[in-house]
Amino acid sequence: MKKIYSEIITIGDEILYGHILDSNAQWLSLELDKLGLTTKKRITIGDNEEIILKTLKESIINNHLIIITGGLGPTNDDLTKKCLTKFFKSKLVLNKEALEEIKNLFQSRNLELTKKNKSQAMLPECAKKITNPNGTAPGMWFEKNSKIIISLPGVPYEMKEIVKKYCLKMIHSYFNPQVIFHKTIKTIGIGESWLADMIRNWEKNIKKNIKLAYLPSIGQVKLRLTATGKDKIVLKKEINEEIEKVLPGITKYVYGYDNEKIEECVAKLLIKNKKTIAIAESCSGGLLSHKLTSISGSSNYFVGGIISYSDSIKNNELKISKTILKKHGAVSEEVVKNMAKNIRIKFQSSIGVASSGIAGPTGGTKEKPVGTIWIAYSDSKGTIAKKLKFSKNRSLNIQLTSLSLLNMIRIYLIKRS
Repeated sequence: MKKIYSEIITIGDEILYGHILDSNAQWLSLELDKLGLTTKKRITIGDNEEIILKTLKESIINNHLIIITGGLGPTNDDLTKKCLTKFFKSKLVLNKEALEEIKNLFQSRNLELTKKNKSQAMLPECAKKITNPNGTAPGMWFEKNSKIIISLPGVPYEMKEIVKKYCLKMIHSYFNPQVIFHKTIKTIGIGESWLADMIRNWEKNIKKNIKLAYLPSIGQVKLRLTATGKDKIVLKKEINEEIEKVLPGITKYVYGYDNEKIEECVAKLLIKNKKTIAIAESCSGGLLSHKLTSISGSSNYFVGGIISYSDSIKNNELKISKTILKKHGAVSEEVVKNMAKNIRIKFQSSIGVASSGIAGPTGGTKEKPVGTIWIAYSDSKGTIAKKLKFSKNRSLNIQLTSLSLLNMIRIYLIKRS
């Protein structure tokens, strides 16, 4: 079964200028991937007839399916329909069904139908109209030499509804593509190169129809396995067999699969072990508390927290003596351990965690440069602290601190359960 290749073309000056983020292309890529199509290219071009026609000419040579979003509005700068009419050497004709749908939409919203809006029912004669349930610009389906071009409005909620309701079924019926199955292993606490070294023998012997991709992100590395074939059940079985082979060597770094977040993993562990948690944050500024309370049901494990940013709050609220603060400084093992222990006692929770550091870009010293972070975990069995060295980027340091704390909670919940 041959691969079906697709290209996504986004049209709009406003996207090139950076005024609007193109979320459509990413969403379409995901939907096409689920369908079994491989997206070879995503391209953004402006509202320029010459560029649109040139791009279409090049795209149709190398792809089986082209999806265009944008440029279908009723104003003069919307050129997509005009360009497609020219590209297919067709002419614009009134589509009565499209006109009726537009009239019904305006009537349902108690709006006056203008001449401009009526013009959106003018479609290329060679196009198959695709109903737009949420707007006035119909989608259009074109066929040429066993290739398909689909033109869709750029408004995300209109485009998505058309694709989900009509296009996916039409594409699948036309191409009958092969199955693509993905499974992602999510790891934390290990860098990409170290992880690659650890699993290199497994990677060399992985089944030929399965591809491995390393997807690093802030503080984490995802291992995505992709299998292609005819039967989804068979592909899933083959990937799961490969995961079973690699897991024993990397288990301590694996926290979940596919779309699971580290905070969701920690939440499950807290609930499973019937533990509660309180948080004393300094340099992470409340981000850890936000992550743990962003999950439905967090009241089952999250007791509360204090953003103890200043020394006076550390002293007054967390009972850390001025002597310790003066002798060791707020960014120290002694202080962060006391923060974790004292927040646990103060809020009567099973676990207390804390952060204290120099997020930057100012505030560093020779002894404690920007990016110096201390984190701590405390429970009835004792208190542990860890020193981290991150970057000079404030935002990055805050994110890495919260992720490191989440991983620390995960590790000790497993060790001490």
